[in-house]
Amino acid sequence: MLRLAAVLVTPRMGEGAPPGVDAGEFSLALAEDTYEVVAGLELVQPVILAAGVDDAEGLRHLEDIAWPGTKVMSVPDLAGAFAALQPYGEEAVVISADAPDLPPLLIGKLFRELGRAPLAVCPAEGGGAVAIAARLPYPEWASAGLDDPDVVARLRAQAPGRRMVATGPGWHRLRVPGDLARLDPGLEGWENTRALLSGQRL
Repeated sequence: MLRLAAVLVTPRMGEGAPPGVDAGEFSLALAEDTYEVVAGLELVQPVILAAGVDDAEGLRHLEDIAWPGTKVMSVPDLAGAFAALQPYGEEAVVISADAPDLPPLLIGKLFRELGRAPLAVCPAEGGGAVAIAARLPYPEWASAGLDDPDVVARLRAQAPGRRMVATGPGWHRLRVPGDLARLDPGLEGWENTRALLSGQRL
């Protein structure tokens, strides 16, 4: 079974930066930490996807944080993300890059849910999703995005049958400065975000 775990980066990722922190640096720190989560998974190939990051410099920054051999690709949206991943695996999870402290176990739970459903969602606190996993090819009936307020309800309404959209445990995303309070200083990981917020240079 070829599995992919892709970190999806968008221009909105910098909106959670607190006052005094550069939005671009904040976005890159989030992306690198989230990528480190997926790159550490066993038997899963990491990928970085960029939606709306069209400038060469932005893509080069993403390539700089990737381990050698990691694919970095531009995609139009979530469905386009899964379409880009299809040639490289049989199952894939797309993870929002603003979840730098996401426990790897939650990604594993999404892959396990694909054993009984073609889609699996990790809901985000406050609405939307942290990650969506799917068997490939991505179902044509699915059109919800990570930022849809009630992504699970929307996908289940679109599904042609019952029990086609599974859910795993939820987590949080850093979408506005107030979300930084969700970070647990005692939790391992998110080193780049931690360093940036503490005023250190990355």
